[in-house]
Amino acid sequence: MGQEIDSTEFSEADFQRFQERLALETSLLEERFSRPDVTADDQFRVGFELEACLVDKDNLRPVPRNTEFLQNLNDPELATMELARFNVEFNTPPFPITEDLFSLLHQQLSDTWEKAQAAADPLNARILLCGILPTLRNRDLALENISDMKRYAALNRQILQSRQGMPIHLSIQGKENLELLHDDVMLEAAATSFQIHFKIPWRQAGDFYNASIMLSGPLLAASINSPLLFGKTLWEETRIPLFEQAVATGGKRQRVSFGSGYVKDTILECFEENLREYPILLPMPFDTPVEDFSHVRLHNGTLWRWNRPLIGFNRAGTPHIRIEFRCLPAGPSLIDTVANAAFYFGLCYHHASNRTPLLDFYQAKDNFYRAARHGLQAEFHWLDGEPVLARKLLLDQLLPEAEAGLLAFGVEKKQCRQYLEVVRQRVENGQTGAAWQQAFLQQDPEKILAMTQAYAQHQDADQPVHAWIL
Repeated sequence: MGQEIDSTEFSEADFQRFQERLALETSLLEERFSRPDVTADDQFRVGFELEACLVDKDNLRPVPRNTEFLQNLNDPELATMELARFNVEFNTPPFPITEDLFSLLHQQLSDTWEKAQAAADPLNARILLCGILPTLRNRDLALENISDMKRYAALNRQILQSRQGMPIHLSIQGKENLELLHDDVMLEAAATSFQIHFKIPWRQAGDFYNASIMLSGPLLAASINSPLLFGKTLWEETRIPLFEQAVATGGKRQRVSFGSGYVKDTILECFEENLREYPILLPMPFDTPVEDFSHVRLHNGTLWRWNRPLIGFNRAGTPHIRIEFRCLPAGPSLIDTVANAAFYFGLCYHHASNRTPLLDFYQAKDNFYRAARHGLQAEFHWLDGEPVLARKLLLDQLLPEAEAGLLAFGVEKKQCRQYLEVVRQRVENGQTGAAWQQAFLQQDPEKILAMTQAYAQHQDADQPVHAWIL
């Protein structure tokens, strides 16, 4: 949820001033990105944010001490706090595309993991990567566990105000059903994600954004890891409906959504839609030059499309566009995480650079929610118009396309195959993180702690989930 702000309460004048600056900055975007000097940062770069849970070593229950954890870690560029005091987010620097890209990303993650566990150890805690922590209880999501940032307090206040004080209604019907009311936004803290960042040359950004949307369903189906919430087995990727409902404002447009369509001409259409369709949530005024797009960026940060365009700046101050692919859960292991990134980058590059035809947007959207509900058992629409099972589509078509994309991108062939093979074996034997968790609990539904302990052991060994034993 990004940058800190200076206030938690706002006046009508704040909203008016913010609206005026937002409109001005949005109109400037098209002009600024059409100028020749924007091409100075037209290089592909990749990176990611990885959300994690801070849990106690014995019972793997949430430990609401992220402030102390971050003090121990002492590296603000490496990690920041998330919504709940038991959540943190790790960040990578941007990486250029090189032959050994994925071994570099894997080493970066491994180094981060080692530092994070060392920082958690004095708290008798550890870091765990999981889309939804299986041991989480509803009472852990009390407002007393909200992180100590004004942004989060303001977000909670503004969302509840937009709902006229009505509680959040969570309703998920899956293998089991879950219905509950929650008085604040803390339900969102139950969902932890792996957010992939892909910096794209400006003139290609629309093609990559559209390809990313179209491919979201299959990519999610191959990566599911969140079947449980509060002890109930719901969707294969329960994090999707959870997050969409957790910050519902009651307006005509959901702030967490699959979006409203592909872009037609440029990716800047998303920012124009932000201005036109979404009420301002955090009207924090900035005393910054209009060219910093501070108001555009903050407003965009209160909209959580599963594929979200971002505006950033390099160290020289030149703006760029990147895509934040928000669909995937955290975990199950570091090698699975890097393999999922390799699959995304290769597949997206293949389709965008070749400008392959786009699937109808509403079919792509349907695929996404089918993947969240059913995982590898989902039946998809695809480009030939024929229905196809997710596993068949992934194995027969999309994994070879991802390899072709990575090779065309300049990644060394051995690297491509090493990491894509992790995805291939996971899809082939059907053992995703979600499948492994459910299979473990089929032996004894009461053993959520034992399952989570076994999950943590496999994660510590950095074993790909397809090889995990029950």
